[in-house]
Amino acid sequence: MRKLANAELERKNVAEFKEAEKTPIIIVLDDIRSLHNIGSVFRTSDAFLIEKIYLCGITAIPPNKEIHKTALGATETVTWEYAEDVLDVIAKLKEEKTKVYAIEQTEKAIMLNDFAVTTNEKYALIFGNEVKGVSQKAINLSDGVIEIPQLGSKHSLNISVSAGIVIWDLFQKLQHD
Repeated sequence: MRKLANAELERKNVAEFKEAEKTPIIIVLDDIRSLHNIGSVFRTSDAFLIEKIYLCGITAIPPNKEIHKTALGATETVTWEYAEDVLDVIAKLKEEKTKVYAIEQTEKAIMLNDFAVTTNEKYALIFGNEVKGVSQKAINLSDGVIEIPQLGSKHSLNISVSAGIVIWDLFQKLQHD
């Protein structure tokens, strides 16, 4: 078995990425402190042709050297927009008939493995601050909450890991719906 060279991977260039049909998922990053987490979410979003990322609150925006370290150019491919208030973004998305889900641990949360997607729906996933999580106000405006099942002793996962898990899961479900 031979490891493939980057040239053999047949990845899209920036123009091809921009023209490609996108996965109907929008990512909302609210008050994310870590520039490496932001960059990682951009890179994951590029990998799965995510439609758009909203950067809200204190979340840093490109261009930024620290974001670029982990994004590796994904800030040039994935469409993004800054909005000061996540609540305004949620209201806009709901007006556009996008289903909005907070990724958090709450009463009556739907476990990710039990979350079912619907054909022809667009989904927005809100990821919150590394310490405080998704704000209660954002949760209140969401259509629901998705929780990643965890069996160990820790209470949460890193935001970039959470984003990777949830994006992959929904991507898979949307491909097979």
